[in-house]
Amino acid sequence: MTGRIHYAAGPSAARANETVPKVDIGEGILLQVIADGANLNAVHWNIPDGDVVPEHAHVQEQFGYVIGGALELTVSGQTYLVGAGDSYVIPPNAPHGFRARGQTEAIDVFSPLRDLSTAGGRHR
Repeated sequence: MTGRIHYAAGPSAARANETVPKVDIGEGILLQVIADGANLNAVHWNIPDGDVVPEHAHVQEQFGYVIGGALELTVSGQTYLVGAGDSYVIPPNAPHGFRARGQTEAIDVFSPLRDLSTAGGRHR
């Protein structure tokens, strides 16, 4: 039987969720960095209903998975409704933004590493 993992540093790391802080980056949007690797990082989001992550772009490719709620996602002028269980990929440098439809929970993975201090176009 495996013991509970609390944190292991380095390129092969595992984290217990309760050890990773959630940061309010504005308007109730909570960001939790759940993975930092050599070539990628991942965040867990909690976004209040109706909140908007303004249009922005970054050099990283972005993969997302919606856990609950839904996101109205606009990428390069085209809008999609991405609901629970759906996923998306945003190409590097593509202008994109989000609007939460319902209390929304999602995971995003960025590669290569993204400076998350300005995640979602907001400053922490």
